[in-house]
Amino acid sequence: MLKGLLFDLDGVLTNSAKFHLTAWNNLAKELGITLTDEQLNSLRGISRMDSLELILKYGGQEDKYTEAEKEKFAAEKNAKFVEQVETMTPKDILPGIPELLADAKKQNLKMVIASASKNAPKILTRLGIMDEFDGIVDPATLHHGKPDPEIYEKAQAIAGLKADEVISFEDAAAGIESIKAAGQFAVGIGDEKLLKSKGADYVVPSTADLKLSEIEKVFEEKNKN
Repeated sequence: MLKGLLFDLDGVLTNSAKFHLTAWNNLAKELGITLTDEQLNSLRGISRMDSLELILKYGGQEDKYTEAEKEKFAAEKNAKFVEQVETMTPKDILPGIPELLADAKKQNLKMVIASASKNAPKILTRLGIMDEFDGIVDPATLHHGKPDPEIYEKAQAIAGLKADEVISFEDAAAGIESIKAAGQFAVGIGDEKLLKSKGADYVVPSTADLKLSEIEKVFEEKNKN
């Protein structure tokens, strides 16, 4: 029986992912690294330091900087991202999400944020939906980034539920892998072929297509088998 929903943030509840990718792309250019669209998109859903390590790897600069220098780069990137976050308003909530959250509230479902973003509380506050959620996974408590299941296991624990009692929402391939590794039902938002290849149980092209009643039907059918 469905008792809770677990959400990634960037690209699922709001499009703050675009701010992340712009900030990372600008930092890469400053380091003399040109990222392809595919490389840039591979940064979706993973932690700040993991993203930086990937960028340096793409540019063949893995061993060029000290840990202190890497921390400085990550902090500079985050400062630029936060500047953009300060411009966000409830209008930046993605289509279909207000209805999804309202439907979940009617069913008294637990709702928890499973995002690697340390800025999640700030973003949710700017969007005016902070109070909709029962908890947020603290990224500082994580030892492994997505696709490791840790973040979704922690979100499930915050909700106080079992793996077969939750539905989790992601737009990134690494996130879908994380959900499935945690043994949960995965809803993917985006490229059907890519997300299905990572194990997504249900995929929609955009958040506007999310209908809780439709997702529940597939969820219940899967849990019967």
